[in-house]
Amino acid sequence: MLQKVRRILAAIFFVLLTLMLLDFTGVLYKLLGWMAKVQFLPAVLALNVVVIAALLLLTLIFGRIYCSVICPLGVFQDLVSRLHGKTKKNRFTYSKAKNWLRYPVLLLFVLALALGIGGIVSLLSPYGTYGSMMQNLIQPLYIWCNNALENVVASWGSYALYDREVWIKSLPVFLTTIALTLAIVVLAWRGGRTYCNTICPVGTVLGFVARFSWLKVHFVADKCKNCSLCTKNCKASCIDYKQQTVDYSRCVACGNCISKCHFGALSYGHPPKANKAKNTPAEGADSTRRAILTGAAIVGAEVALAQVKKVDGGMTVIADRITPNRRVFPTPPGSLSVENMRRRCVGCQLCISKCPNQVLRPSSSLERFMQPEMNFDKGFCRPDCHRCSKVCPSGAIQPISKADKSSTQIGHAVWRKSYCVVLTDGVDCGNCARHCPAGAIQMVPSNPNDDTSPEIPVVNTEKCIGCGSCEYVCPARPHAAIYVEGNEVHKTI
Repeated sequence: MLQKVRRILAAIFFVLLTLMLLDFTGVLYKLLGWMAKVQFLPAVLALNVVVIAALLLLTLIFGRIYCSVICPLGVFQDLVSRLHGKTKKNRFTYSKAKNWLRYPVLLLFVLALALGIGGIVSLLSPYGTYGSMMQNLIQPLYIWCNNALENVVASWGSYALYDREVWIKSLPVFLTTIALTLAIVVLAWRGGRTYCNTICPVGTVLGFVARFSWLKVHFVADKCKNCSLCTKNCKASCIDYKQQTVDYSRCVACGNCISKCHFGALSYGHPPKANKAKNTPAEGADSTRRAILTGAAIVGAEVALAQVKKVDGGMTVIADRITPNRRVFPTPPGSLSVENMRRRCVGCQLCISKCPNQVLRPSSSLERFMQPEMNFDKGFCRPDCHRCSKVCPSGAIQPISKADKSSTQIGHAVWRKSYCVVLTDGVDCGNCARHCPAGAIQMVPSNPNDDTSPEIPVVNTEKCIGCGSCEYVCPARPHAAIYVEGNEVHKTI
């Protein structure tokens, strides 16, 4: 029964959360957005005390049930391992916890949080990793299916669906995601929960808490026949049938061992007092002390830190634009500052997936790897859109109203004289001024002493909000004559 209930709940969470991550319309998020907010690391970074307390209480009662039900990357590993189990049964063996790897990775994660090295946080975050897998590898297939269906329904006279462009937003992130996915698949195929129990920092923290859980898988005295089926079917490799011990820091309460035992030698409940010492892995005083200090460090540190339009009308092919060499890449309104984004973003790329203007894309920078940054090649940040601020589960992008967004300066436009078609080609333009929603750009004579001279843009940086509409509509190629330079800290104008 335990196994069936867990699998049903895990399937519900996994399928719905995956659909929410894949959906690019934002409709499913309205119904399922809470699933992103109950993920452990985003809740910690968002200082969501209610969710943190609930997850810790859940772990103290049931053990690491979070890892086998709520965490999508954990369930993904189970699915891969289960596929291998169809061809090779009873393949697991007991192995000691690899604390020499678990705790250094956890400390590295804490240091990355403290120093604001978002790239390491994104790579080690289980929810962020799964979000990147869905965004970079699966969503293109999802969109292709949507586009095929859109063509069908459009031929019937229905326009309920709309076409969406499929493109690689960041080649380094795409290739890294492939490598990371392959590594997780190989580890899950060969060893079940190896990644979960040796690399994942959330698993290490919850594993420490699970040592003190009230309900545990434990051996029933005198019923064990040493058949070893429990050990051979434990995907966490945490059951030593010879010593009749269970490593609760790695056990995810999946129930596989109980269902495979034919003698009723394993039970899930509150262990009898006589069995407590026997069923708790003895790793020595030093190991326990190290686990306490490390667990306290991670929790303390986390809480403290707490449709594309062509400007020429489609009459000819437009050359690809070269991205400006920005000193600071602008971050979405609501993110407050570049520093806040670095420290609190887990790299799940949910905001990127839901951006209707295709402005957000994952960063290739090491310190912000997989975290969103703004680029205006395919669209601009519309003042009436604040979807990214509504979907962020970690507090990296704070909720912001449309009115507040219109008065938030995330950057300012910079005009580059040497690329402007007014001066290089001798044509009238003014695209940037006509499309500026803030009225921050005016066209003035290039020669102050001649009112009939070609007009060039002048930017009022006090009024500019950095939406990028000017950069998007600029016809100059391959370099835009006007681009947005981001602000380290957002301003209110």
